[in-house]
Amino acid sequence: MKKEKIIIGLSGGVDSSVAALLLQEQGYEVEALFMRNWDSMANNDVLGNDKETGEVCTQELDYNDAKQVADKLGIKLHRVDFIKEYWEYVFQYFIDEYQKGRTPNPDILCNKYIKFDKFLNYALTNLGADKIAMGHYAGVRYNEQTQQFEMIRAVDQNKDQTYFLSQLNQFQLSKTLFPLQNLTKPEIRKLAKTHGLITANKKDSTGICFIGEREFTKFLQNYIPNQPGDIVDIHTQKVVGKHIGVMYYTIGQRKGLNLGGMAEPYYVAKKDIEEKILYVASATDESLLFAKKLIVNEINWILDLAKYVDDPNNFACTAKFRYRQTDTKVRLVKISDNCYEVSCDQPVKAITEGQQAVFYLEDLCLGGGIIDKVFQ
Repeated sequence: MKKEKIIIGLSGGVDSSVAALLLQEQGYEVEALFMRNWDSMANNDVLGNDKETGEVCTQELDYNDAKQVADKLGIKLHRVDFIKEYWEYVFQYFIDEYQKGRTPNPDILCNKYIKFDKFLNYALTNLGADKIAMGHYAGVRYNEQTQQFEMIRAVDQNKDQTYFLSQLNQFQLSKTLFPLQNLTKPEIRKLAKTHGLITANKKDSTGICFIGEREFTKFLQNYIPNQPGDIVDIHTQKVVGKHIGVMYYTIGQRKGLNLGGMAEPYYVAKKDIEEKILYVASATDESLLFAKKLIVNEINWILDLAKYVDDPNNFACTAKFRYRQTDTKVRLVKISDNCYEVSCDQPVKAITEGQQAVFYLEDLCLGGGIIDKVFQ
């Protein structure tokens, strides 16, 4: 019987390295594909550290690590550029949302449009793959009763990444394996070390998906011009400082406000893009950060909801409004297609417009959408 051919996304990190190892041990025919999605020089991306170029310090080193892992495991490594696609489908939206004063999540967009669309199609069409695999902390199972592919949380709740995968669909899940679902991070590092993989002790990647760590405001200034304005105390309406652009700040942010001369610390409470006003409030009163109701639109339901809840127009579940946040009990009431009003059982801190709300039934990820409006 012919082995299933799996193309693993090999990033040069420990997670994807061990995922490739596990697939081999499970008897699949395994090949790897390294994606290059960001061109620092072509995109005029200036890092805060002049000694770094971005290219040499991130993607090329990652590729070299991926190559060494592939060689160690005896698997073929392919390489593909999705730079144009990443710019069009992920980064341009990212910038557009920031210009509107919202806080988008590029990792979710990258999974939706690059890893599980462009990468998947390339693997199926160009490399003859039966399926792809990724080193995400998540799982896929097929439910015979509902005839649905279900995405489930990882055993390692601290690393679970279903939040970032909430825009996937049935076809994508049917063609995807997540070998790390039942493993914890320490177990993964131990496996990598036992098998002599160079990535065993490599630091986890952070920052923007495929772009990496940046001094964020300086990074955004490459693409969004400064728009100076007043920082105003939301309670007294007095001007307490100046900012270089409302879009550079997020709700709840305390650092980087440059209000050192004030008697007490402040946090960002509200943003007015049109008037270029950044409203702040005293950190002694966080009441403005809490909300119990929001509107979520552009919801992607991974499953046929009717097979999982009694009334898809009005049902209870749990939700996350940011990664690693504890689940909140919520009720969803449908407003229109893919748009729901979400009511929280308890007030939730710093729900942010532009971010993703992701919904769950216990270990099952139902899907997610964009937080459009937040109400106290």
